[in-house]
Amino acid sequence: MDTTVTRREPRGTREPGEAGGRGAPRPRRPGRSPALTSGAGRAAARVAAFAVCQAAFMVGAGLLITGPARGLWPVTAEDAVVEALADARTGALDALSTAVSALGDTTTVVGLTFLVCLALVLAPRPPRWREAVFLSAAVSLQAAVFVLITACVDRARPDLERLDGSPPTSSYTSGHTGAATALYAGLAVLALSRVRAPWRRPLAALLLLVPLLVGLARLYRGMHHPTDVAGGLANGTLSLLVVGRAVLPGHSWAALPPGDALDIAVAAAGDRPAPARKHATVIVNPTVTDRATRERLRLVLAQHGYRDAPFVETTVQDPGGGRTAEALRAGAELIVVCGGDGTVRAVADALAGTGVPLVLVPCGTGNLLVRNLGLPLAPAEALAAGLAGEPRALDLGRVEGDGFPAVHFTAMAGAGLDAAMLEETSDRAKSVLGWPAYVLAGAKALRAPRMRLTVRLDGGPELHRTARMVLLANVGAVQAGAAPVPAARPDDGLLDLAVFDPRGAGGWLRAAAVLLGGGRGAGEGRPVEFHTFRRAELSFARPQPREVDGDPVGPGLRLAAEVRPGALTVMLPGRGR
Repeated sequence: MDTTVTRREPRGTREPGEAGGRGAPRPRRPGRSPALTSGAGRAAARVAAFAVCQAAFMVGAGLLITGPARGLWPVTAEDAVVEALADARTGALDALSTAVSALGDTTTVVGLTFLVCLALVLAPRPPRWREAVFLSAAVSLQAAVFVLITACVDRARPDLERLDGSPPTSSYTSGHTGAATALYAGLAVLALSRVRAPWRRPLAALLLLVPLLVGLARLYRGMHHPTDVAGGLANGTLSLLVVGRAVLPGHSWAALPPGDALDIAVAAAGDRPAPARKHATVIVNPTVTDRATRERLRLVLAQHGYRDAPFVETTVQDPGGGRTAEALRAGAELIVVCGGDGTVRAVADALAGTGVPLVLVPCGTGNLLVRNLGLPLAPAEALAAGLAGEPRALDLGRVEGDGFPAVHFTAMAGAGLDAAMLEETSDRAKSVLGWPAYVLAGAKALRAPRMRLTVRLDGGPELHRTARMVLLANVGAVQAGAAPVPAARPDDGLLDLAVFDPRGAGGWLRAAAVLLGGGRGAGEGRPVEFHTFRRAELSFARPQPREVDGDPVGPGLRLAAEVRPGALTVMLPGRGR
């Protein structure tokens, strides 16, 4: 056996559109259950109706202030309040009011809203989509109503020296105050309802204080009357109430499934022709699958005829393999796994060779197998695609080494930089940052010296290499669209070995060029080297960090891996869908 790149034999048996095929079309987006969509549509209609009422109330109050009530107290006392604040101006207060007023200007509010919503989607697991929608929709609704108000209510600004340039909008209402209320009071709501730390109440109090200070700063700077500021506070508060009632869980008309959703789903299942349903069990990782997600999954299961499927939670002691084995002994004929790569690996390990089909529901950080199979990343959609799909046989890798027993993997195992990166990434960092936490940990791992290893593939001669990391891959792609092993496929009866040995910045750039080129330019003596194999034995000159499907398994001197063709049966959308 020579030491050049091992070429993958043509796969004449794979049909176009099969999972894992190069250039294969992505499966058709599955249809949505009426039980899942009716609640959202109902909530959206209510938001629209209440938004119209909010706008009418705010415009009516403005017309009252500028019309019949302009000669009544307290409107008649407003000029005196603004003039008193102007008389109290000092250089220090001018500077302070400038900073406070900036907290409510358009650039600040839009920028902070975007950053907070981005963090809510990317950082926690599972993503806080409802909270992100709540904040962004409240800020947007406040802005839309503000524009309508200023178009309908013409009120001049206070007749005194103003410290800011006068915008073309009406003095009623205070846009800065309204925007600050929607943003900072919205953050206070999220802090009180979603944070469990003891400092959440002081934090919420500080956030609630910001809109009041912004309003006071606008009065001090001569930009508004007191009733304009009160109108801004009211507009922002009403926006939060309207959107919060529609979006946040636990409220009466939140966009959760309606009360009769289960009946809708069961009726939908009865209306569709389908074979007799198998006994199904759902294996759930409770740390990444929240209550709302579970309820939606129950509805999808009911829609497809699995009304009474039990949900079984994993534990720290049993990440899923034991629960799956118990389900099989109880007669389960279909397993649904809701979790990340570690949970999927544990369940797949228990299912290897049984022929019992698996439905993949991505709820973790990486979800590598799901990504490589082209399944939807939204849990409910992935479940619907799997339940409506066909059983397909996929390969598993079986890996063992000194210090840990033989286990199966669905995506990748490896040693070196990637394993060190996983070891350096804490659970807290993953929960806060998501997959970018691995990138930050990788910067620290780069300082480790490169490894020396010996490779034997399919009983051939030994290959001696140095490397930053080695990957044993059943799939090719990882997060963010990167494909460190471009040719790896989960249904070709082979595993892939990638040896990464870039030297310096130029070496990393050449390695990136190889990966972007689909593996072209790889080979012995290059920054990246690829091989395919059925069995590989790797020996390291000194202990190296190792990982299996994203879980560190401790440092060691050896890894041995072999492919188990077609050992895992996965439900995938059928050909031509």
